[in-house]
Amino acid sequence: MSVAKDPRQIILAPVITEKSMWLKEKYNQVTFWVHPEANKIEIRKAVEDLFKVKVEKVQTMRVKGKPKGRWPREGRRSLRKKAIVKLAPGHSIEFFETV
Repeated sequence: MSVAKDPRQIILAPVITEKSMWLKEKYNQVTFWVHPEANKIEIRKAVEDLFKVKVEKVQTMRVKGKPKGRWPREGRRSLRKKAIVKLAPGHSIEFFETV
């Protein structure tokens, strides 16, 4: 099942954690929350279109929702998908440079 072709619907938000900043500094990789149904090709095109950079590799993972609430009204947060995008040498995303 394909997601809408608008890059802003595929790339939802950057992931700003200590680990994601370490990946940026050491391996030139940036991390994003993406649409759960987006595939690697759509993610690559969306990053290249939005940020005008060259992408070498895309790795994706599904993140299970954490259980929240107390019995008898237990629930879960929703499933999310995270993408780690490796940029080509010499390319960077300005947003991550200022963080």
